[in-house]
Amino acid sequence: MARMTLDEIRARKPKLDRAKLDATTEEDIRRYQVEDGYDPDREPAHVEVVEPPQAIRKRLNMTQEQFAEALRIPVATLRNWEQGRFALDPAAKSLLRIVAKNPRAAFEALAA
Repeated sequence: MARMTLDEIRARKPKLDRAKLDATTEEDIRRYQVEDGYDPDREPAHVEVVEPPQAIRKRLNMTQEQFAEALRIPVATLRNWEQGRFALDPAAKSLLRIVAKNPRAAFEALAA
């Protein structure tokens, strides 16, 4: 892959037509949605919100080491989750959801 200068990158970047963007109406957006195959009247799909591990840990006033030990996972795994290096798999999301809702019960169950 050939290297490019900053000027070359800027030259390739399409220009934004501010006037056209500002003139776009809600009706235009709705029409674009229909043209793209979306139903603008349909209820949005359920969005699963998982509290980030770092937020849970801080709310529980725990260090990374304490939280990782309580979850029975390596500290490195927790750090990777907190820094966004690895996405949470479904099992990790479920575990964190349980810990967020009832930390005492979760930690007792994990300690057993």
